[in-house]
Amino acid sequence: MSFSDPSVRDLVMRYGWNSTAYQILNPGFSYWLSPTRTAVVGYVRKGRWWVAAGAPVCDASELAAATTEFAAAASAVGCRVCYVCAAERLRNVLAHDSGHSIITIGAEPVWDPRAWPAVVKGRRSLRAQLHRARNKGVTIERCDPCDAAGRQDLRNVLREWLDRHGLPPMHFLVEPNVLDGEMRDRVLSVAKREGKAVAFLVASPVVTRQGYLIEEIARGANAPNGTAELLIDAAMTELARGGATYATLGLVALSYHARQQMAANPRWFRLLTAWAHAHGRRFYHFDGLEAFRAKMHPDAWESIYVITNTPAFPLAALHAVARAFCDGSPELALVAAIGKAARQEAAWLLRPRRRA
Repeated sequence: MSFSDPSVRDLVMRYGWNSTAYQILNPGFSYWLSPTRTAVVGYVRKGRWWVAAGAPVCDASELAAATTEFAAAASAVGCRVCYVCAAERLRNVLAHDSGHSIITIGAEPVWDPRAWPAVVKGRRSLRAQLHRARNKGVTIERCDPCDAAGRQDLRNVLREWLDRHGLPPMHFLVEPNVLDGEMRDRVLSVAKREGKAVAFLVASPVVTRQGYLIEEIARGANAPNGTAELLIDAAMTELARGGATYATLGLVALSYHARQQMAANPRWFRLLTAWAHAHGRRFYHFDGLEAFRAKMHPDAWESIYVITNTPAFPLAALHAVARAFCDGSPELALVAAIGKAARQEAAWLLRPRRRA
């Protein structure tokens, strides 16, 4: 079933609770619709795993039954189930089920947009960044999200943003090409300087929590420091004006704020994530990403999980998750990332010679 099926969007806009709920309308997802109840799961198949986004989208009272049905559907084609970026609601349903295993992968910061003015007032460093962008002539414009797919200026910004990343473009729950997904219900804000787009923000509704996931902030090469903060400030103000009571910037992998929960993860997983945290900063700046969110003083940090329908969490599930994000072999993606980093460093080393 394609993402254009109207019943999927209808369910997301009626029952979406997990912060990732609307993201299943991005390109690349398959859908399982319950034959007996109003529930949908967005997933990708990787080998013998159905890797699901967040949790089943349904009423809370039907969550347990929906997970059972989804697992049965996967089992019928020889597959297991893995929920990625599941939140506390699904964890509470499955925590005491010996047929499931749960690991904590990080945390996401949460704000009440109505309290945002107090955050700005109390954070001197945040105010400085906002002033810096405004002094550079950056303004924020609320735009019609339905026009986004046809805007070449936004695609140029997205390309420049992706070119600066250490890893090749990722997919699944970090899909950069949201402009070609379902945009009708999203919020689109564009940062402009001298009349030209230099950055943009996309926020996706989380309906039953009366809020939004700030899903993507893309900065072009000409976006001054403080542009991302200015986009967030404008979005929080707009969301509060619309009555939102919840906003998040999404997962921070291996977050310090989830350290107590991550201490309960399997030992092999803790060793693997410690190695990734120590040596993977070239490709994913764990500490910098968390510091950026923390300086905006979230009201809370909510732990985020990966859950499998197996008694113990298997390494094969982790590999399937990596394949979902890489949309292919994670090993080849790592090789490509190392090659990209080597080319960038070579260019930096040659730059002084060229100037000379």
